[in-house]
Amino acid sequence: MEAPREEFMREAIRLSVEKMQAGYGGPFGAVVVKDGQIIARGFNQVTSTNDPTCHAEVDAIRKACIALGSFQLQDCDLYTSCEPCPMCLGAIYWARPRRVFYGNTKQDAAAIGFDDQFIYDEIEKPLNERQIPMQAFLGAEAKEGFTAWKEHEARTEY
Repeated sequence: MEAPREEFMREAIRLSVEKMQAGYGGPFGAVVVKDGQIIARGFNQVTSTNDPTCHAEVDAIRKACIALGSFQLQDCDLYTSCEPCPMCLGAIYWARPRRVFYGNTKQDAAAIGFDDQFIYDEIEKPLNERQIPMQAFLGAEAKEGFTAWKEHEARTEY
């Protein structure tokens, strides 16, 4: 497999600085690459859009999927200026890119106030001990959607 390419990481880093300085959000940038070409650029827009899910990786994944007309990024590489947070990591696994390269570590992010460790800690706790209470509710009724999905002949598997 080919080695990572510096120009793609440098573009993710450039986005992280440029868009942060322009007031979009935190210092995070990402690009999705396919066949040696950037097909999508993403950057953090949490504070400018009031959308806590608009992280650089999620933004880049959304744009790349639109560009490809697919909900999966097989044969694509993701370059991101920082090690992905738990939310972005989940999005990455759902999108299924070939590889991920990152610049800063999660420890580097924590050192400037972007500490995700509490989320990792919460995931390990039983539901009734989490900071945000979570409780199953109307599970039998909710299964109606799952049953319909299982029986739906035109479903798209993923």
